[in-house]
Amino acid sequence: MLDTNGYIQYSNPAATTLTGYSADELLNRPLAALYPILNDLTKAEYELSQASKRGTYVTEGWKTKKDESKFWASMTLSPLYDNNQMLVGYSCLLRDTTEQKNAELDVRYSEEKYRLMVESVRDYAIFMLDTEGYIKTWNEGAARIKGYTASEIIGKHFSTFYTAEDLESKKPEMELRVALATGKYEEEGWRVRKDGSLFWANVVITALFNEHNKLIGFSKVTRDLTDRKEKDERLRQSEERFRSLVEQVTDYGIFMLDEKGRIVSWNEGARRINGYTAQEVIGKYFSIFYPEEDILIGKPAHELKVARREGKYEEEGWRIRKDGSLFWANIVITAVYTDENILIGFSKVVRDLTERKESEKALRESYDRFRMLAEELKVTNFELSYANEELEQFTSIVSHDLQEPIRTIKSFLQLIDMKLDAKQHEGLKTYISKSINAATRMRELIQNLLHYSQLSKGEIAKENIEVNALIEEALQNVKSAIDASKAQVVIENEVGVVYGDRVQLVQLLQNLITNALKFTEAEQPQIKVTCKYEKGSVRFAVTDNGIGISKSDIPKVFDIFRRLHTKKDYPGTGIGLAICKKIVERHGGHIWPESEPGKGTTFYFTINKENREAQSIA
Repeated sequence: MLDTNGYIQYSNPAATTLTGYSADELLNRPLAALYPILNDLTKAEYELSQASKRGTYVTEGWKTKKDESKFWASMTLSPLYDNNQMLVGYSCLLRDTTEQKNAELDVRYSEEKYRLMVESVRDYAIFMLDTEGYIKTWNEGAARIKGYTASEIIGKHFSTFYTAEDLESKKPEMELRVALATGKYEEEGWRVRKDGSLFWANVVITALFNEHNKLIGFSKVTRDLTDRKEKDERLRQSEERFRSLVEQVTDYGIFMLDEKGRIVSWNEGARRINGYTAQEVIGKYFSIFYPEEDILIGKPAHELKVARREGKYEEEGWRIRKDGSLFWANIVITAVYTDENILIGFSKVVRDLTERKESEKALRESYDRFRMLAEELKVTNFELSYANEELEQFTSIVSHDLQEPIRTIKSFLQLIDMKLDAKQHEGLKTYISKSINAATRMRELIQNLLHYSQLSKGEIAKENIEVNALIEEALQNVKSAIDASKAQVVIENEVGVVYGDRVQLVQLLQNLITNALKFTEAEQPQIKVTCKYEKGSVRFAVTDNGIGISKSDIPKVFDIFRRLHTKKDYPGTGIGLAICKKIVERHGGHIWPESEPGKGTTFYFTINKENREAQSIA
């Protein structure tokens, strides 16, 4: 049993026997840990998404045991839902089918020589000869072209199809000698049908050898070329469609396959993505781009079958470059037909999705350059910084001095409220109650303002802090609010120790969790707190299923006193997120939100890893 993110929550004894892991070792381990590409989260997530979309997803492939040995497995994934039709996880049925697969491969290999012979040619009459030239097999194409049935021709010598002049010059025997010496004999010439009529034929005779390099016979392929003109026209139409396809897309690898899946054209985008030149790849079966397990389950042939049946096949998956490296690709295979609805091949369009990651990297580098520029501007902005410091000192002093009068006003109001008779002074007590609430809010605002101003002054007390303890302390501080809202909180942590100020970091997480609880209209708020390493930093994320933030409001969320909603609907001081930003910046990190209205918000923040000891402990 898996949770919604693909982590194992339950395994039966058969699972421990099959994988070599104990039940405790499998618990909370990602399903991707069993994939031959270590922690292949991308493929695992894709397969889980397919299970959710289809209801059930069945796949075959290599899986890895604890001792790193591999076994061939059939895996069935099914989504699980609660009474409210909310996805709560997946069931995973794993069966070791290594023996069945080996038996299947034995049968497949035994038929390989004949399959290769059939698939190496197109639209031809195909038959086998023994080592002396006597016919051993006969297909429907041969019967159509030459007019003989299998029972009439099998056992006769292939010279039956030759003219009297060719027989007199012993041409059939010469063709076999050339095929034996060079591996193949090919020509065009006159041949004779059963009814005595002549037809112009293209003939290919290929010598066949077993694994001991011993001649076992010949394959003979014949095609009636009277329809050559029509074929040339179909080829012209195919090339025109392909030209139109290439002109309509950019930054894609585009190439054509014949109806059997062999590559017949190759563009510059395909060369750049896959690494092969046209001379290296044209004529080869397109399975050379697929991982071993995809080939073993017959995936390339399956894709052509789906494209032929439905018109198009599309997916994302791993592919292999010429140098053996893997890349995650988007694949579209489209069946191509003539005007007479005759299949003439397939177009295949490939896009390397690592370009998306490169764009994200460029964005991060641009941000890093911006930060460097900001550092350089600090010298120029010294006077402005000094003036800002004086302003913060003034704010701190004023905030501190205002607390005592507010405390006094609130105390006297409470004494008056206690001494007034509720029945005689009902209206007056209402005004006093509102005044006490206003004083309470004023004091809270002043305290937050004082805290905000103090965050910029003095040194922070950094230490090595266990992340689990940090998150737990923040959750305990807001436990009553979590219980009152019946929120579901999920924690995913990959980091052992972080280096920073415990008090400030607890408040940072506490503010973000409180913010997530506040801005929600869901019956059961869902909050997810994650922590992981990311390029020399530790990255936290707090995700909710709340009301979200509009794109235009995202730049405003950290402004002090900035409120994006009314106090009545969502009460607060408008300082909480500004305090979060101050804390993150004092720890040398960065904080930002990602959100969509109605679909929740995620606040991310990073903390630089400054302490070597903390890194080694982690």
